[in-house]
Amino acid sequence: MKLLIVDDSALMRKQLGELFEQAGGFAVAFARNGREAVSMNLEFAPDVVTLDINMPELDGLSALAEMMLQRPVPVIMLSSLTAQGALATFEALALGAVDYVAKPGGTISLGIDALRAELVAKVRGAAKAKVRGPDGAPTATSTRTAGRTVARPAEPAEPACASTVPLDARQPGVVVIGVSTGGPRTLERILPQLPAHFPWPVVVAQHMPTSFTAPFAERLGRLCALRVVEAAQPMPLAAGTVYVCKGGADSIFTTRNGRPTLVSRPPDATQLWHPSVSLLGASALQLYAPQAIVGVMLTGMGSDGAEAFADIRQAGGRTIAESEQSAVVFGMPAELIRRGGASSVLPADRIAGQLIQWLCPLT
Repeated sequence: MKLLIVDDSALMRKQLGELFEQAGGFAVAFARNGREAVSMNLEFAPDVVTLDINMPELDGLSALAEMMLQRPVPVIMLSSLTAQGALATFEALALGAVDYVAKPGGTISLGIDALRAELVAKVRGAAKAKVRGPDGAPTATSTRTAGRTVARPAEPAEPACASTVPLDARQPGVVVIGVSTGGPRTLERILPQLPAHFPWPVVVAQHMPTSFTAPFAERLGRLCALRVVEAAQPMPLAAGTVYVCKGGADSIFTTRNGRPTLVSRPPDATQLWHPSVSLLGASALQLYAPQAIVGVMLTGMGSDGAEAFADIRQAGGRTIAESEQSAVVFGMPAELIRRGGASSVLPADRIAGQLIQWLCPLT
């Protein structure tokens, strides 16, 4: 795999280069700033780019915008663990970046060691991801064989198999969304379509670091008719609200003072990703009647939540898996489909409409 590492720090370039050399399977090139990155994207033709945000001559966001216009390529942003770093990261995802890795504080060498496994996994996963332009439309995807780039069209949509029977929105219920790689931008396409009077609370488990979920909730809140909050403390669930589970922790449903409540707790060491979709989905089934749960599995690597969502469907609840047509990474929804746990398979731009049909049939 051809990897372009873009960073203005010579030490960071050295550390990243050694990391991927040790991982094996990478042909690595380097760029010192955004202007070199734009040129190397054309000359070296990498399969994946890691891109720092703060650089001289041309910053990471400006370089990313030019690369997406000239030669779209999967890009992993390297972001600082700050609110400002989070905002820049969300802007990068809106411009077409596939994913990000949050750089820990401290010395560079120790920081690189801490993110080694995550960075290698995300870069390898990004090579299989769909790249989308700033307008949200998929760019030309490609496969590379013996140095040749062969364009291939996006996959056709899987057939939808959704029930048209409305759910009883008068009973307490919940929509649970699990999402990872490619999630922020996908959520920004889906949630703004839901009306302010949407009758069930929506709870989102998006794999994110601790410092990112508050800025992300604020960003979503500016786009949505629904109220959007970060669930950093116990919160009674209410209609017309989107709850973004706190990053770097796990969230579960419970009852407090007789009301369904979302509670954040320290990350469970048995789970690979946080907030865990598996724990959230399993706790929903313990608290709610199955017919009062809708699980939505969106883009992401791995299988987090697939078993729990399959259990929800088997018990009588409804689930939606994002289709391969629109998923940036078709890992989590594909696993749900493989387990027979998807009652509907839909592209991202049709998911909100399905939720409205089930819960707001007269609007």
